[in-house]
Amino acid sequence: MATTMPDVASSAKAQIGGTLDWVGMSNIELPLTVTADDGKSRAVTAKVEAFVNLPNPQAKGIHMSRLYLALDQLSLNGELNLASMKALLDNFISSHEALSDRAKIKISFDYHLRRPSLLSDNSGWRAYPVTLVGSLNQGKLTLEMNVDVSYSSTCPCSAALARQLIQESFNRDFGDKQSLSAEEIHHWLGTTQGVVATPHSQRSVAEVWVKLDNNLTELPIVQLVDRIESALATPVQAAVKREDEQEFARLNGQNLMFVEDAARRLKMALNDTSDFFDFWLRVNHLESLHAHDAVSVTCKGVENGYQP
Repeated sequence: MATTMPDVASSAKAQIGGTLDWVGMSNIELPLTVTADDGKSRAVTAKVEAFVNLPNPQAKGIHMSRLYLALDQLSLNGELNLASMKALLDNFISSHEALSDRAKIKISFDYHLRRPSLLSDNSGWRAYPVTLVGSLNQGKLTLEMNVDVSYSSTCPCSAALARQLIQESFNRDFGDKQSLSAEEIHHWLGTTQGVVATPHSQRSVAEVWVKLDNNLTELPIVQLVDRIESALATPVQAAVKREDEQEFARLNGQNLMFVEDAARRLKMALNDTSDFFDFWLRVNHLESLHAHDAVSVTCKGVENGYQP
């Protein structure tokens, strides 16, 4: 004889009355297929947070399994893009009719891109951490995306001090000579005395958040990564031969930057496009000279937008 299982969340009242801003789950592990603006679909391992609100002070709780099952269907039968994110948010609310009028989802994963070497005929994989956040608040949709990009930053002050030491080394070796041939100078520059000091550089990270146009359907991951790397000019590399390493050294020498310079480069590049309604960025120079990091934070500065 079939029995009806109790449904406490639907039948019971809250032990203590009160509204709740968000109720749901975090650290949901899902394999997803991501389709970005390069037209390619890639398999990723994602961590997901899914929430709805609980405005009824007497409601016992939400139906968490409904959130999970909607995500599971996306994992099995769909692709993650902006259109499917919108559909998920709609599903979260419709599956909690009379319980919730707001929904939020956060999806984090590494997106791999093939990046060409600087000079050699090679390419390699680079993994870019991506976070997508979507919210639906009484019919108002908000979509955001974060990308972290690693790059190299060489200190302008250190470069100037290194040049001074090279000048002093030159004077010690040739200060008593009236003339020098180009061949002698060329040879000296190729010795350890000719490069007696080098400026310090460090791996650095740009964290960039953008607010997306709700009419978009594709994830503009590649567009944002390309814009960031082009502005900074010294992204870290994958496949590297000697000619690539030499070119990387040249690019670092031609793009000396303090943390303030990097932040301003990115702000200018992001202000120069209408594809993103708003942006917030933080650049982190993981100092090789100091035990602490150098940091700069800025945003587009739109009314009611991101705040520093």
